[in-house]
Amino acid sequence: MRQNPTEAERRLWSILRAKRLSGFKFRRQQVLGWYIADFVNLEHRLVVEADGSQHAESAEDAERDAWFRSQEFSVLRFWNNDILARSEIVADAIWHALQGAAPPLPAASRLSLSRKGRGALYE
Repeated sequence: MRQNPTEAERRLWSILRAKRLSGFKFRRQQVLGWYIADFVNLEHRLVVEADGSQHAESAEDAERDAWFRSQEFSVLRFWNNDILARSEIVADAIWHALQGAAPPLPAASRLSLSRKGRGALYE
């Protein structure tokens, strides 16, 4: 996956790499236990996932997210189309999560976090 990222993963990495998001360090395709996180900030224990349609209602993702949470990671999931069309809003949601505060609930027309992402973001 690291060798052949999706367009959404490339876009998200361009936002997160080299401490571009307010100096926060992210790693990509990081092994955590038996799983690989798309992006992770280890200091703030935040996992960020870029999801395509194959992730809709995925039992495997639910199990994976539960494991991350059992290890005290927060998990944010964003649909690929939101990353591509609304990068600034996605970056803002990640920044707020790193601050330990949930951003105001965005209008549905502006950002549609995946079902699991919304739960993690607003926990």
